[in-house]
Amino acid sequence: MGLKVSIVGASGYTGGELLRLLLDHPGVEVAAATSRSKMGVFVHSAHPNLRGRTKLQFTPPEAIEPCDVLFLCLPHGEASKQIERFSGLAERIIDLSADFRLRDGGVYAKWYGTPHAASAWVDRFTYGLPEFHRDGLKGARYASGVGCNATAVNLGLAPLARAGLIRSVVADVKVGSSEAGSEPSASGHHPERSGVVRSFAPTGHRHLAEIRQELGEFPCHLSITSVELVRGVLATLHVEPTKVLAEKEVWSLYRNAYGAEPFIRLVKDRSGIHRYPEPKLLAGTNYCDVGFEVDAETGRIVVLSAIDNLMKGAAGSAVQCMNLMCGFEERTGLGFGGLHP
Repeated sequence: MGLKVSIVGASGYTGGELLRLLLDHPGVEVAAATSRSKMGVFVHSAHPNLRGRTKLQFTPPEAIEPCDVLFLCLPHGEASKQIERFSGLAERIIDLSADFRLRDGGVYAKWYGTPHAASAWVDRFTYGLPEFHRDGLKGARYASGVGCNATAVNLGLAPLARAGLIRSVVADVKVGSSEAGSEPSASGHHPERSGVVRSFAPTGHRHLAEIRQELGEFPCHLSITSVELVRGVLATLHVEPTKVLAEKEVWSLYRNAYGAEPFIRLVKDRSGIHRYPEPKLLAGTNYCDVGFEVDAETGRIVVLSAIDNLMKGAAGSAVQCMNLMCGFEERTGLGFGGLHP
């Protein structure tokens, strides 16, 4: 019998991805999936890809019983209001919202427009990006979620940032519609969304706070654009370096940083149509693909970083965190390699 895990708020897209992953994880048993809007109906009513995979029905959040690991997939601001109750239900908690991502309460209030509802709990959570906090996650009791756009940018820039080689960055991030969640909205209505290339956050996106927290305070200009894509994030990162670097020096930097990482792949081929990272190839996977080009004329470094926002940007990283927290091999349950074409 494996560890007993439950998901609070399991009817949304990230909850569905967690279910997809955990139902095949050899070390866990999914005990409960909660939803206020779908109480009493089968899980496959919200996640039709799981038909025949489980007989679970959605239960009310109040009915959840003690378990080993509790995943929280609630709207921002909700997990922090109930964290005392949740902590009494499970030894380990992984919160996929933004509630416990930021270490500074003042920064949280600035970017989310309200004081933190459980500021005493913030320091108990480890930021849930294993590539940055692997040692801290091993055996940890609490892990935060990660912002999907922040994850693409952070993993793309980390080798340069850690070497002190970034003077400034312009981060142009293109995202799919699933980033907005499963609730219908005017911007997601098909006639309004189809064929679109819509800039919705040319400045001031909340994920910039995570980038600054994890990489440092160099100037980073972040813009987010919706494109006609369901899953995926592609971050094109225009880096002004502190010194001119040859291409082989950048290669060495990224190989040293990521050569042993199980879910980061360097993608930079000399020919073919897949020379650089592409979100389409990552749909359903926990990989982050990173590539780059060095502009020989100006010295500018253009880094390309691609993920599936629902996986490496949410549920995949959460399961990777669980593996580290609970002593499983880090890649367990995350072996899907994607589809082509």
